[in-house]
Amino acid sequence: MLGLGSIASKLFGSSNDRIVKGYQARVEAINALEPEMEALSDDALRGKTAEFRQRLENGETLDKLLPEAFAVVREGGKRALGQRHYDVQLIGGMVLHEGKIAEMKTGEGKTLVATLAVYLNALEGKGVHVVTVNDYLARRDAAWMGQVYGFLGLTTGTIVHGLSDEERRAAYRCDVTYATNNELGFDYLRDNMKYRRAEMAQRAHRFAIVDEVDSILVDEARTPLIISGPLADKSDLYTAIDKLVPQLVEDDYEIDEKQRTANFTEQGSETLERILAEANLIEDGTDLYDTENIQVVHHMNQALRAHQLFQRDKDYIVRNGEVVIIDEFTGRMMPGRRFSDGLHQALEAKENVAINPENQTLASVTFQNYFRLYDKLGGMTGTASTEAEEFGNIYGLEVVEIPTNVPVARVDDDDEVYRTFEDKYRAIVALIADCSRRGQPIIVGTTSIEKSELLSQMLSDKKAVLAIADKLIEQADNTDKGEAELAEYLRQAGEYLKETAKGVKGKNPAIPHQVLNARFHEQEALIVAQAGVPGAVTIATNMAGRGTDIQLGGNADMRIVTELGEMEDGAEKEGKAQSIREEVAKLKQQALDAGGLYVVGTERHESRRIDNQLRGRSGRQGDPGHSKFFLSLQDDLMRIFGSDRMDGMLQKLGLKEGEAIIHNWINKALEKAQQKVEARNFDIRKNLLKYDDVMNDQRRVVFDQRLELMEEDDLAEPVKDMRHDVIEDLVAAHIPEKAYPEQWDTEGLQEQVKAVLNLDLPVVAWADEEGIAEDDVMERLKRAADEAYAGRVARFGPDVMRQVERAVLLQTLDGLWREHLATLDNLRSVVGFRGYGQRDPLQEYRTEAFQLFEALLANLRETVTKHLMVVEVRTEAPPQLPTADDVPGAAPQPAEPMSPAMAKAAAGMAALRGELAPGAAPVAPEARDPQRPETWGKVGRNEPCPCGSGKKYKHCHGAI
Repeated sequence: MLGLGSIASKLFGSSNDRIVKGYQARVEAINALEPEMEALSDDALRGKTAEFRQRLENGETLDKLLPEAFAVVREGGKRALGQRHYDVQLIGGMVLHEGKIAEMKTGEGKTLVATLAVYLNALEGKGVHVVTVNDYLARRDAAWMGQVYGFLGLTTGTIVHGLSDEERRAAYRCDVTYATNNELGFDYLRDNMKYRRAEMAQRAHRFAIVDEVDSILVDEARTPLIISGPLADKSDLYTAIDKLVPQLVEDDYEIDEKQRTANFTEQGSETLERILAEANLIEDGTDLYDTENIQVVHHMNQALRAHQLFQRDKDYIVRNGEVVIIDEFTGRMMPGRRFSDGLHQALEAKENVAINPENQTLASVTFQNYFRLYDKLGGMTGTASTEAEEFGNIYGLEVVEIPTNVPVARVDDDDEVYRTFEDKYRAIVALIADCSRRGQPIIVGTTSIEKSELLSQMLSDKKAVLAIADKLIEQADNTDKGEAELAEYLRQAGEYLKETAKGVKGKNPAIPHQVLNARFHEQEALIVAQAGVPGAVTIATNMAGRGTDIQLGGNADMRIVTELGEMEDGAEKEGKAQSIREEVAKLKQQALDAGGLYVVGTERHESRRIDNQLRGRSGRQGDPGHSKFFLSLQDDLMRIFGSDRMDGMLQKLGLKEGEAIIHNWINKALEKAQQKVEARNFDIRKNLLKYDDVMNDQRRVVFDQRLELMEEDDLAEPVKDMRHDVIEDLVAAHIPEKAYPEQWDTEGLQEQVKAVLNLDLPVVAWADEEGIAEDDVMERLKRAADEAYAGRVARFGPDVMRQVERAVLLQTLDGLWREHLATLDNLRSVVGFRGYGQRDPLQEYRTEAFQLFEALLANLRETVTKHLMVVEVRTEAPPQLPTADDVPGAAPQPAEPMSPAMAKAAAGMAALRGELAPGAAPVAPEARDPQRPETWGKVGRNEPCPCGSGKKYKHCHGAI
């Protein structure tokens, strides 16, 4: 029985259908322009770019230009690539231009769709970023789609690992820049560690299109990007602790696989105390949780996690003597990325490889907060609807499902659930044998390297193949008479396996296949491109986001490049290329006749989206195809989130060895389990983001201030204001308000004046003068400090002192910011315990983080003043500012507003903004909103503060 929602959808279409229908009028307008664009010469078509830019300058909007611009790109694609955008691709381009996510099935041409929105937005001249998941795709897409941009007169750049600063700057200044998410994030951090504006690589964050948006903005958003510098080497400690882990027994700790945590029990704490004391890692007789022992216990806990929760060839691999993390969602290696808090060192000790020291955070940003820097953000993927809530809540992105150009013909079978691993893998091998026998290409998706290699071994080893063959034939003999079709299928598979195994010689596999996982990362594109050849068997770890199209019959273009790449262009090369195309066309027909690509999942993932990505590899552009998932009760998802009683119940129901349960109720139950896991993971990411937003407000303030400090030529006035503010703070600390002179702490003030201002003044004697007041003391100190500083400027020269001021300001700000980051990390690690005292940890973190930031501002003023009052400069060799090479490892506002407290701090850090902001214009007092500092414009340092406090701006919101 249909519900009211289902009936309404059938009558009026879903909300998504109505959204898509709304684009139809503009699609027709673009189609109507096609004959006009076809009639233009190449030069005339290229000239449209200059015409559009002129019209933008004259006040036209991008939306007004859209139909013509899309028509130009469509024609440019036909001429440069021989590819014409389908109508549904035009809709996808409009969705991207509007800053939404276009969900398009695999094989629908997302790469080509991006050219439409990219070209239109690049006309503004502010740069468009296209974000990919790896360097290979960034290079490929830039070279491929760059032909269209180049044909239309736009420049294209590529940002990949290993480029110099100069190469990065050049790439970012192109109209279109292809880059990976990691490179973009790290460049942002590195730019904000530079000491000259000209050294910064990135310019504006105007518009970005994120390919595989779910992989980048959801999966990878769990881990922040961190630039760090090494701390002291403690490799002996990690090694010593690693040797103690085998002494622990199961009762000493509790493992939670759902939360991926490991905790010591009460018995374990006693064992730990004993073995650590015996190893001389803690003092005998001290308590395990004394302050001096906390670090050792922390590393012991990380070593336990390394041994019990992290598996080699699943969570990481050891390659060339290094522990390399494997992305759990894509199965790719992540070189250069390291686990934090000593976990990576624990893994290195476990695997007995060289231990690299831990690092101190120098700069960090989450992908959520980096991509929220962009004025407009769009995304493409084949699977986003299951994460629509997260995209909406975190990024303000709406998901629009784009219809396929041709209806999907893939058949998605119900899952088959077996009792044991052995039963499941035997059924998978039988299906592989059946597909290989009939010439149907098959892809088998696994969740780890270990499982992909286990399956590969089962297909390679002659004895294993023969054993499976015998088992399948035995199963066929024991099958009920009413299931003759199943019996015949099992028998044919078993006999085919026997036949192939008999012909095997040497180390050749019984069933030829390709393995695609992190170990064979370099061959990824070639393996995937030929996975559609008839009879091809491909075993892949997490096919998510591979970015290479699987075409039935194989990829002709890839074959031409690999087989004929070194041949010179000419008739001979063209002839051979044509014969390759004809061969691929025949192979495609064979694959179609065999049923298209068969996709097999060896178990369900925690996320439905990853399963959908695997399914989506089959059935591109209306091709036939098949997909099926094989599960066992011993799979992680079933074991951790399923019922413990299920196995016993199935045995009571008489489920025989090798038999499977197939029912759509099972699918629904699994989907509910996955939904629970997805919701839990979303809550974790959302909670992490709430904490990071606190730091992000502060990060924005510091990074914006650094930029202004680098861009301003003369910092004399701000430095003077900081000096005066420090003097006011010193006087306020030692002379209570409305106190008599005999109550003043003049001795303490005199000492502080000497220590901070490098001035030997008779402050104690001043207190004995008749009628002396607090303001008099303050004015004398300011005058003496100004005269002393003016003497330094005269002695070393104004130009030299301007350089020194900038160097001291930037270096002091950077040093204090790094210390602040470390303090916030420590605060964040312990603030959760305050929940036990009925206090909100997040609110506690916000409050203390703001107090720490105010302390940073006060410390900055005092430290800069102290350094500048004592600095000595050799005039023949002015001090050189650090360059980008000296920084280890080494914008626009995000969508969310700052908190009122951070707005005050922002204005404080930006005390110089009235003088420093280039192009900042004064605003009439009546146009200023006291509650919104962004409406104040340029405020003079000595003007009344627009907030209405009655103080001067430099003593209120302009205080630094």
